[in-house]
Amino acid sequence: MMAWILVLAVLLDLLIGDPRWLPHPVIAMGKGISMVERGLRRLAIYFHLTSSLGLQMLGCLLPIIVVGSTYVLGFALVMGAYQLSPWLGGGVEVFLIATTIAPRGLAEAGVGIYQALVRKDLVEARQKLGMVVGRDTKHLDEPEIVRGAVETVAENIVDAVTSPLFYAAVGGAPLALAYRAVNTLDSMVGYKNERYRYFGWASARLDDIANWLPARLTLPVMLCVLVFTRHSPLRAWQMVQRDAAHHPSPNSGIAEAAVAGGLGIQLGGTNRYGGEISERARLGDDLRMKQKEDILATVHLLWWVTVLYTGGLFGVRYLVS
Repeated sequence: MMAWILVLAVLLDLLIGDPRWLPHPVIAMGKGISMVERGLRRLAIYFHLTSSLGLQMLGCLLPIIVVGSTYVLGFALVMGAYQLSPWLGGGVEVFLIATTIAPRGLAEAGVGIYQALVRKDLVEARQKLGMVVGRDTKHLDEPEIVRGAVETVAENIVDAVTSPLFYAAVGGAPLALAYRAVNTLDSMVGYKNERYRYFGWASARLDDIANWLPARLTLPVMLCVLVFTRHSPLRAWQMVQRDAAHHPSPNSGIAEAAVAGGLGIQLGGTNRYGGEISERARLGDDLRMKQKEDILATVHLLWWVTVLYTGGLFGVRYLVS
């Protein structure tokens, strides 16, 4: 049954995406993370654990509490639904898994930026890009807007599609929700700034671990898609081998380097966060100027990877069930 649940979850996301009127587990996760963080920081002050070691110790508790409680709640909800009816249980799993993936929302974000560039409205393009990236976008020119959009779509092929689907195939909706909790933790506390350098260390490392295998399973699918979309899988492979390890993330670098090599462009460079300059490793060779059509090419890659990866997981689950 899980094989079909995976397919139906992807179809549900493609049909409705993430409508604002539906309750979304990630919102609850974010609130829960903030609440647990406040409690742990109070403990740090009360027990004088404000040193780097003390914050790292308490920071280890954060993912244990958040991810553990997310899994338990998801398991209880799904099992309770199955006790009432197999159809209800399957429906609940389809819905919950669909909330952990976001191919439609990711594609719509990329296409929205592309359409603004087609209209030559750089102000709107910067605003739309600013909604999906953390960097400053106010003064970006068109090639830099394109770079930001391509990097975001490429990176999130793993974070928002293949990783949650992998964990759903392994452990159903509860494990997919637990993965989404890991990913949400990283996005909220996995920063190397003064506030989170020690407290968020464990959350950031757990995200690296959780995405390690899915990112590497995604690569051959991406290379296959690059073949029939008439891009360069060989150059993509070469750039992954040469440049992926230079990315701050051991996993995001794989997807971004593959896209950079496949399209024949260079990603990475100078980003600004809150006015502070951050240099990101260059991925790929700068064979040509980045163009707005590169955003569409990356979105097409996203769609095809979603389809082929889901089909692969369906086949494996079907065979072992």
